Amino acid sequence: MTGTLGQRIETSLDAGVRDEVSAYAAMLAEEAGAHAVLFYGSNLRTGSLEGVLDFYVLLPGAQAERIWPRVSYREWEHGGEVLRAKIATMSLEQFASAASGKSRDTTIWTRFVQPSALVFAEGQNARGEVLNAIEAAAMTAARFAAALGPHEGRAEDFWRALFQATYRAEFRVEKPGREDSILSVNEAHFDGLLPLAWSAQGIAFERNAALLKPHLPDREKTEILRQWRKRERLGKALNILRLAKATTTFDGAARYGAWKLERHTGIALEVTPFREKHPLLAMPGAAWELWRARRAQR
Repeated sequence: MTGTLGQRIETSLDAGVRDEVSAYAAMLAEEAGAHAVLFYGSNLRTGSLEGVLDFYVLLPGAQAERIWPRVSYREWEHGGEVLRAKIATMSLEQFASAASGKSRDTTIWTRFVQPSALVFAEGQNARGEVLNAIEAAAMTAARFAAALGPHEGRAEDFWRALFQATYRAEFRVEKPGREDSILSVNEAHFDGLLPLAWSAQGIAFERNAALLKPHLPDREKTEILRQWRKRERLGKALNILRLAKATTTFDGAARYGAWKLERHTGIALEVTPFREKHPLLAMPGAAWELWRARRAQR
């Protein structure tokens, strides 16, 4: 790890979580034979068990699938309540590569420059690999922010420019101002992170009160922007491929959809064995049942 950025990342990853979250992560790790499990999302910030818990399960060995991660939905009865989780699974090796910016994917380093907690690690080696990967994610994000952001500005101006650019590249439907909410609810996490991440990779900068001015040589900035344009061109296509894959490989998709529907509308659709096994084929029948239920509500 690199100096103070490494210390900052380690402190962040050691954030305390509910015992139920730790137990869920340990169960997932044991079943998958995982090296490590990361916990992230709004439930990390709030400490709530409501809604869906978000986990990344990181496996040993090489990445088995070309389109990653594999996504699944799980319900687990624990301590008298049902805990729901969305689980992304991929190899730790591929996770580290994506975090470092070596691939043209933007989703991993964009997601994990934001807060996460290391809730399971098989041993010190696995822990060290994850710490290095999350540190690399911060450096990758900061490097692109230096090139995509303003000539001079506050740290949040650089982060804001970065998140806006990644939303455009990733084919994500985000409400206007989504980047502002990320920065505001995670203010303590981002406070001081950008200069640490710049220093860790040798990007010089000036500091004038709250304003930062990175000194990227023209040649280096041109190269970073060239790399970004490649990611921007491929980002939408890559995410469409992932969405297409998820329609056939999202384990538990029918239960996940039914739970979300009931949570938002109060309408409970039965998850039959057919709907569980063939969520796409079952969609017309489910839509008809939903229409009838909504009409009855009115």
